[in-house]
Amino acid sequence: MNSTPERPGNTADKAAASLPDLSREAVPGQKIALAPGQLQLRPARRGKAPAHLADLTLEERIEAVKELGLPGFRAKQLSVHYFEHYTTDPEDLTDLPKDGRDELVARFFPQLLTEVSRESADHGATQKFLWKLFDGSMVESVLMRYSDRVTLCISSEAGCGMNCPFCATGQMGLTRNLSAAEILEQVRIANKMLARGELPGGTGRVSNIVFMGMGEPLANYRPVATVCRRLNAPAPEGFGVGARHITVSTVGLAPAVRKLTAEKIPVTLAVSLHAPDDELRNELVPINTRFDIDEILDAAYEYFQATGRRVSIEYALIRDINDQAHRAQLLAERLIAKGGAHWVHVNPIPLNPVKGSKWTASDPFVEKQFVETLRDNGISATIRDTRGSDIDGACGQLAAEVIETDEHREDREARIARVEAVAASGS
Repeated sequence: MNSTPERPGNTADKAAASLPDLSREAVPGQKIALAPGQLQLRPARRGKAPAHLADLTLEERIEAVKELGLPGFRAKQLSVHYFEHYTTDPEDLTDLPKDGRDELVARFFPQLLTEVSRESADHGATQKFLWKLFDGSMVESVLMRYSDRVTLCISSEAGCGMNCPFCATGQMGLTRNLSAAEILEQVRIANKMLARGELPGGTGRVSNIVFMGMGEPLANYRPVATVCRRLNAPAPEGFGVGARHITVSTVGLAPAVRKLTAEKIPVTLAVSLHAPDDELRNELVPINTRFDIDEILDAAYEYFQATGRRVSIEYALIRDINDQAHRAQLLAERLIAKGGAHWVHVNPIPLNPVKGSKWTASDPFVEKQFVETLRDNGISATIRDTRGSDIDGACGQLAAEVIETDEHREDREARIARVEAVAASGS
C-alpha cells in the first residue's frame, strides 16, 4: 500500500485548523489578534483608496484627461509635476489654466497620506514617518541618509498577516493592502522634503527603495508590481529609479516570487529566511508551513537565473535561537546545494528589540562566527546596519499600533516557549 509522507508543517496546519478563524473579516470594533502560528491572508478592511494619477500608466493618464474634455498633453504636465517636481499643490501647477486647476488636482491628486508624526535618529540622518491613510489606517516609512545614497524603506500594507513572533509589525495583524498610489506617495513626499531641504543634511533625492516597511509586499502583489514599474520608469512616466536600486522582500511566498520573475523587472529580491531548518522556520516564519525552505529557495534561484540579480538572504540573528554555529553551516550547505555560492548574498541582521519580547540580538562574537562560517564556505555575507533602532524604525520594529490582550499575550508566550524548545533540540 502506497503512503504519502507527511509534508513538514502538516501538524502545524492541523493545529491551526482547530483555532478560531481570524484570517477572514475581522469583527467590527475588535482588534486583530492572531493565535500562535496563524496566518491572516485576508485584510480586515477592504476599503479602496481614491483613484490617483500614480495608479495609471502615462497612456491611461492621457485617456483620463481626454475624458474630462481636455487636451492629452495636460496628462504629461501633471505627470511632470508629480514625478519630477514632486508636487501636487495647485499653486505650483502654473502651466495649467488657473480656471479648473483645483478640479484637476482633486481628480488626479486626492490626498492619500497625512503626516501624523516624525521621529529623528542618528543626528537627523534617519527619519521615521507615521502616516494616516484616507480611512484612518496607519503606516510607517523610514528614510536613511548614507554618505553615498539615500534609502527609503516603504510600507506596502497596513499591518501584516504573516505573524512572525520576533517582528513588531507581525503582531499587528493585517488591516488592509495599500494601493499603488499610496505606496508611491511615500516616495514622492520623501523626495519633495529632500528637494526642498526640509530634512537634515541638505537637499537630495531618494536613490534606493526597499520594500521592508510594514507588510508582506508579495501578499499585495499587483499594486507592488505596479509600483516597481512606476519607480523604474523614466520621468514623467515614473521616478526613474534604477531597477538594481529597488529591493522587494518576502518571507517566502514562492508562487508570488515566480510571478515577479515573469514581470521581467530586474529588481533585487530579498528572502527573509531566518532559519535553515524547516522545524525552526515553521515556528519563526509561519508561512513556511505552506511554502517550505526548499520551495522558496527554488523560486529564489529561478529568479536569479532569469534576472542575473543576486538574491539577498535576510537572517535576523536571535540569541540562542537561530545563531548557533551548526545552523550557520547548515545555511551555507543549503544555499550552495541550491545553486552554488555565487547566487546569494547573506545579510545577517542583529535582532532589533521589540516591546514585550525577551528575545535579543546575538552576542557580537557569535555574530562574527556566524558570518565567518558563511564566508569560509565561499558565501558573501555582510552584517546589516541597524539604523533607527532607538526610534523603533529598524527592521522588524515598525508597528503603528499594537494592543495586546491577556489571552493574546499568553498565546504569544506559549509560542515563544515552543520556538525555544525547537531551537534547543537542534543544538
